[in-house]
Amino acid sequence: MYDVNTDDVRLFFADVWRKRQQPQLLDALQQKALRIIAAHTEYAPYLENVERFLSRTWRPEEGETNPFLHLSLHLSLQEQVAIDQPFGIAAIHQRLCERYAGDWVKAEHDMIEALAETIWQAQRYGQGLDVNAYMTRLRSLVGLGQEDEARLNPHEVGQASDKEV
Repeated sequence: MYDVNTDDVRLFFADVWRKRQQPQLLDALQQKALRIIAAHTEYAPYLENVERFLSRTWRPEEGETNPFLHLSLHLSLQEQVAIDQPFGIAAIHQRLCERYAGDWVKAEHDMIEALAETIWQAQRYGQGLDVNAYMTRLRSLVGLGQEDEARLNPHEVGQASDKEV
């Protein structure tokens, strides 16, 4: 696990935006972030004035989208797809991209809704992420149902080995 706070995330994206004219200075993760930012130029004012937004809270109930959270969800999703974890997510991403004629942003926006819902559920109930619920949400985007066999959730790994002893 990484020890990253909100300010670190916001400053990371702002730094990537600042270096956009010299992409050779960016590492692989930063290059991935730049591609995401370039697809969301409406967030440039936040990135260019990040100091004003370090302590800002966006409230969905007020119709606001947190631009830094949105960019972070894209980045998280792309990392999941790159390593195909949870298994099957890369194929779902590919199918959605094909459905949207290669528009990876539109495909990921659908997938981000599933990720955000899964995170919200975990926070609401004070539990770990439910990979089965997440994959069911993702699979429904491409017309698939629930998987035949449940997966072991990451927060249950220690519990499973305790039961076997």
